Amino acid sequence: MKKHFPLIVRIIISALFLLSAVAKSYPIWAFEKQLVDLGIVDWCKAPYLARLIIAMETAIAIAILQKNFIRSFVIPVTIALLVAFCVHLGIQMYEHGAMNGNCGCFGQLIPMTPLEAFIKNIVTIALLVYLYKNVTDKPKGQNSFIALLFIYFLSAFLLFFIFPFCPCVKEESIKLPIVNETTNDSSSVDVDSSTIDLSVTSDYKKSKDSIVKETSGKDSNVVTLVNEPTFTQSKFSAFTNFSGKKVNLDKGKKIVCLFVPGCDHCRDAAKELASISKTHKLPPIYVLFMNEETYKIPEFFTETKMPLPYFVMDDIPGFFKLLGNKATTPGLFYLWNGNIIKSYEGLEDHKFNAAEMVKIIESNQK
Repeated sequence: MKKHFPLIVRIIISALFLLSAVAKSYPIWAFEKQLVDLGIVDWCKAPYLARLIIAMETAIAIAILQKNFIRSFVIPVTIALLVAFCVHLGIQMYEHGAMNGNCGCFGQLIPMTPLEAFIKNIVTIALLVYLYKNVTDKPKGQNSFIALLFIYFLSAFLLFFIFPFCPCVKEESIKLPIVNETTNDSSSVDVDSSTIDLSVTSDYKKSKDSIVKETSGKDSNVVTLVNEPTFTQSKFSAFTNFSGKKVNLDKGKKIVCLFVPGCDHCRDAAKELASISKTHKLPPIYVLFMNEETYKIPEFFTETKMPLPYFVMDDIPGFFKLLGNKATTPGLFYLWNGNIIKSYEGLEDHKFNAAEMVKIIESNQK
C-alpha cells in the first residue's frame, strides 16, 4: 500500500483539477462573469481568460499523472498556483466574510464558501508537498518540456473549440433601435452607446409630475404612484421585437424578465409569475433570454406552463449589463412608461418576491 500511495495521491489531485475544470465549464458564462465581477478583466477579455484558466487546470490534471519534469516543474507550479488562490481567498474572506458567497472553485456545480475552498487548497498543497518528496523526474536528458507545452496547448485548443464565442464588438459601433415614444415603430441607427444607460437603475424615484407615497412597516417596499409617471427611455428601449411582434417596452406598464433557458432559479421565478397571473391581473410580460442553451427554451415554457413572448440576446456581456453590476439571474423589472418601479435579481437580498410585486402593481392601478 505504501508503495502505491504516491500514485493514489496523484490520481486524487488529478481528479480534483479535472472536476474543477469541468465544473467551471458548465456554464462557462458564469465563470466569465465571476472574473468580471472580481475586476480581473472586462467582458471583452473574460472569454479568453476563462478558457485559458480552465485549460490550465485540465493540463495540470493530465501533467500530474506523467513524469516529465513532474518534480522540478509541474508540482512547484501547481503549488504556486494554489498559494495564489489562497491569497485571493484570504482577501475575499477579509472583505466579505469567510462564509459568504460561492468562491467558484467548482463553478455552479458544487458551491463552496471561501473558507471551504481555502481549506481544500491547503489540503491539496499538503498532498503536493508529499508528492514532491516521493516522486522523481525522468532520468536526466529524457524529460521533454515540449510534452508539457503540448498538453497545455491541446487543452486550450479543445476549450476554444468546444466553447466558441464571438469576439467583443466596440460599443460605439453597435446599432441600437431607437423607439419612438408614441408608436411601436423602430429604426436602426448609429448610436453613441454612452447615451444609453445600462447601469443599475434604482427603483422608481419621484419626478416632478408624480407623487410618491411610501408606506411604513412591513409594506415599506410598496411604492404607490398617485399620478402616472412621465415617459422616459429605459435601458430596455432597444428591444422592440419579441416572438416576431413589435413591442414598445417603454409604453405603459410592462414586466421584463432576464432569464437563462437552463437556469432552474429562472424557471422557479417564471412558475411564480404563472401562479400569480391566475389570481391577479399583471402587465404584459416579456422575456430576454441569454444566448446559452437556447435549445432548452421550449422545455422552459413547457415546465413553467407560461409561454411568453421572448427575445434571445446574443450579447452575453450586454445581458449582464442590463441585469446590473454584479447582479445574477433571475432578473425581473416592473416598468411604467420606461421608469423602473421595482426590480429583482439573484437569490439573496434582492430576489424575486411575487407577493410584493402584486402589491406594488395593484397599488399603482388607477
